[in-house]
Amino acid sequence: MNTPATSRRTVVITGAAGVLGRAVAQAFKDDDLVLVDLERAALEKAHGPDGARRQLVALDLLDAAATAVALSSRVAGASRLVLCNVAGGFTMGTPVHETADEIWTRMLDLNVNTLVHASRAVVPRMLETGFGKIVNVAAASAVSGKAQMGAYVAAKSGVARITETLSQELRGKGINVNAVAPSIIDTPANRAAMPDADPTQWVSAQDLANVIRFLASDEAGAVHGVVMPVVGLS
Repeated sequence: MNTPATSRRTVVITGAAGVLGRAVAQAFKDDDLVLVDLERAALEKAHGPDGARRQLVALDLLDAAATAVALSSRVAGASRLVLCNVAGGFTMGTPVHETADEIWTRMLDLNVNTLVHASRAVVPRMLETGFGKIVNVAAASAVSGKAQMGAYVAAKSGVARITETLSQELRGKGINVNAVAPSIIDTPANRAAMPDADPTQWVSAQDLANVIRFLASDEAGAVHGVVMPVVGLS
């Protein structure tokens, strides 16, 4: 069933070429999509070419100025705007005292700064219209310290605290800010990295995308500042 044009939203999805990004795009298939990732070729492989209701945006989200220009221009006419901050990254394997500076920087860049830059570009339009939904991706593993995961846990903990802070700043202005905190997501990369694990215990990208869609829905209008665990059977 086609969604009436008056009820369609403009949904910005970062990390849209990845496994979870593709699932989130499918979950919002009845809306107007702004699909963001680093390389256009990856976006086209995942989603096909630009369409009447699908814009592909090749963008380095670590470039704050470029992000502001690219995203603010694409949401300028949106009256019902959703931002899904899916872009992120993971690494582990060294204790805190042996973790190189570049790993700390990379985890903060991929998980925190991409979120901050995208939000900075999109929130002003939400404030203009008095409507907005932001859903971030934290991590179930980041609710406490984990050995050999210091940089990742610190970055995803930052996502959770930023989610809560943004919610307190924006909740009285028609904008909901929430996050999901998944356990291991069932992806080809995780299956290859953990061949002896049972992926049926993990969270499917589709199930996680459905939770993201709910948090961006009108039905979740009373939900603010939640970091929702999505842990499957693990």
